[in-house]
Amino acid sequence: MTQTAQTAQTAQTAPGDVSELEDFPTLTARYQRELLAHCYRMSGSVQEAEDLVQETLLRAWKSSDKFEGRSSVRTWLYRIATNVCLTNLEARPRRPLPTGLGTADQLAGDALELDAEIPWLEPVPDAAVVVAEKDSIRLAFVAALQHLPARQRAVLILRDVLRWSAKETAQALDTTVAAVNSALQRAHAQLGEKGLTEDTVKPDLDERQETMLKEYVDAFWRKDIDAIVALLKADAIWEMPPFTSHFRGAENIGKLIGTQCPGGVHDMPMLPTTANGQPAFGLYMRRDDGFVPFHLQVLDLDGDRVRQVAAFFDADFTKFGLPARLPADWSYETSRPA
Repeated sequence: MTQTAQTAQTAQTAPGDVSELEDFPTLTARYQRELLAHCYRMSGSVQEAEDLVQETLLRAWKSSDKFEGRSSVRTWLYRIATNVCLTNLEARPRRPLPTGLGTADQLAGDALELDAEIPWLEPVPDAAVVVAEKDSIRLAFVAALQHLPARQRAVLILRDVLRWSAKETAQALDTTVAAVNSALQRAHAQLGEKGLTEDTVKPDLDERQETMLKEYVDAFWRKDIDAIVALLKADAIWEMPPFTSHFRGAENIGKLIGTQCPGGVHDMPMLPTTANGQPAFGLYMRRDDGFVPFHLQVLDLDGDRVRQVAAFFDADFTKFGLPARLPADWSYETSRPA
């Protein structure tokens, strides 16, 4: 069992403490980041998740007089949050990545189609959620969750991520244990087809991967296509919402960057951050008055190579702890701390 699961199980079996409800600001601070992670898994949107957490806390405050301490405050809040999410998701389309649209991969040079009407899956800053939960917050896992019907999604998260019992899950969703077990079985079958589970996350970066990522950043700064291609797995995938296209194969991706990316040599600095428990980089593009955000790359690694890149063009860099822009005289040398 993961550390996250153990923490969740310990917290949910602890006796309820009604006194916690007497100080709602403290309660908010204590549970907000993990509730945000929960609502993000359900919705696939950081902004929606923030609104859902606020709605959860508002409902909790209004019904606090009904809390009798039969479960922990944490379990009670998760129950409210899950039902708030289910209500919010009614009749709403799922949030995919381009690879989840069911379309074929494209060749570099094909016309890029932008679709801003699709509610795309969004990356989440690690700083916004509980870091220990990164095993169930990574991009591929959350993307896979979005393919499940909302109630199946809720069952899988409550059972597999939070480690609730079937009885507790049934009580939270106002259904039967048999229905919960059936929904979980169907959810597992769908995720199994994609080879994804909450426990397939990779550990923290090792020294080889750290070195490789430095080479990756340097290759973009120099726009050295051969170097970029060499750092990708042969069957690597590149996708970039809100563009519907996705590209497969290191050579194909290299040609895409070489011919359709507007930046040239020393035009594309990349600053490190983390998103969805994964290494990420904010890529800036040179303009006359400085460097402006271009896209946020979230990387999935396989050993010391990049297996998949999701480049988000609509990401707010500041939410990931990155500058809103870089000055025209910026360089890696001058940006290093003394």
